[in-house]
Amino acid sequence: MSLTLQLGIIVGYLLLALAVGLVAYRLTDRTAEDFYLASRTFGTIVLLFTTFATLLSAFTFFAGPNIAYQQGPEWILVMGLMDGIIFAILWYVIGYKQWLLGREYGYVTLGEMLGDRFASRRLRGLVAGVSLLWLFPYVMLQQVGAGTALQALTEGAVPYAAGAGLITAFMILYVVVAGMRGIAWTDTLQGVFMLVTTWVALLWVLAAVGGPGAATSALAENDATAAFLSLGSAYYTPQWMLSTAITIGFGVAMFPQVNQRFFTAGSRTVFKRSFALWPILCVLLFVPSFMLGVWARGLEVTIPAGENVLPAVLAEYTPIWFAALVIAGAMAAMMSSSDSMLLSGSSYFTRDLYRPFIERDVTDRREDLLARIGVVVFATAAFGASLFNPATLFELGDAAFSGFAQLALPVLIALYWRKTTRAGITAGIAVSQAFYLSSLFLAVVPGSYAGWTAGMVGMGLGLVVTVVVSLVTTPAAEERRAIYFEGLGAD
Repeated sequence: MSLTLQLGIIVGYLLLALAVGLVAYRLTDRTAEDFYLASRTFGTIVLLFTTFATLLSAFTFFAGPNIAYQQGPEWILVMGLMDGIIFAILWYVIGYKQWLLGREYGYVTLGEMLGDRFASRRLRGLVAGVSLLWLFPYVMLQQVGAGTALQALTEGAVPYAAGAGLITAFMILYVVVAGMRGIAWTDTLQGVFMLVTTWVALLWVLAAVGGPGAATSALAENDATAAFLSLGSAYYTPQWMLSTAITIGFGVAMFPQVNQRFFTAGSRTVFKRSFALWPILCVLLFVPSFMLGVWARGLEVTIPAGENVLPAVLAEYTPIWFAALVIAGAMAAMMSSSDSMLLSGSSYFTRDLYRPFIERDVTDRREDLLARIGVVVFATAAFGASLFNPATLFELGDAAFSGFAQLALPVLIALYWRKTTRAGITAGIAVSQAFYLSSLFLAVVPGSYAGWTAGMVGMGLGLVVTVVVSLVTTPAAEERRAIYFEGLGAD
């Protein structure tokens, strides 16, 4: 009976999200701009929560508590505070300029925006190719997270492959049906739901163990976990914490599903309100979820090797129905991340690869069909790769964040420095990406430098190469050097 109840709650929640998508489908125009950007009409609440829910992934709900459980509460400073502030600043510095450009010239993707400025379809294709490369492991991360969560919650009755397959099927169906409008609506619903259930879960567990004082005392009384209560460790070095917070913050700004939302705001006021509220939302969600991971280390909870902390804690201290409800919400949040990634990935494929290199005069109807087919192919391929479970959730997420972060500084320079040339930005992106990929796959390239991660070093390399090459090269005659600086009036 308990297994039936668990699966019923999880599937029921996913079906509710699908129903919202069906309603949105009836209101969606059959145009690429409406399918990808909901015709640029989002208000503050929808923009804030669709961005929020898009980032509520397996990295948040499972990898984050796992790190806090293994290494201590400093993870809250890295992900909850530092990263939240960094991304809020980038939301305005990069996002507002993108919004102005998108409103003026109708851009749908980052590649379109850069390709038009530098008159280069190769640059456009490079940005799209790099983005799709790093999007693949992050989609996998959601599928791995769903598979392991369902397996742990049902004590193996639902195997890993079935859980990963379930969320893959739902996210394919949802993206193909709903488009950006439906995704944003359910994101808002799921963002609010996860805030509430995460805090209820924290309070429920604390009530069961005697309150926060008792949970903290259990850590302090255990010699093996007493070090958790002191700031800093061999793991949480200042260099590592800064590197991780910066690469995550800058990487988030370049995630296709996040970056594309910079084009969707209905007004300048929407932007100002949204980025100001962002750090508050981060703290409200990350503190309870990560503290559950920290306190679990001092409680009598058995975490099997390779399993996630959060489902085990909920199964131990909360009723079956509530644990299933939280996991259902977490899976729905993973679906929010995945469906947004698939939607953005399909736009990068159709607009930055298919259109420039294969069929320039493709109709909106045909592009719409290609986008939906691309969603199915990409999600299915990621599911196949996820069955091999090649790395931990943290490793998958960290690689994707740092990979996307390599794009951020060349893009930022191009947005604000008139002397950036086509050769400069292309070289900056290519060199930093090559360096970071080499650090992952070649033993001769170190993964850290005096404590600073290769992702952070690669960002600096991209900055230097972009500036130096731009200074020593001449702009191409076709470059549109003025469009980022002239005629961009605010509302």
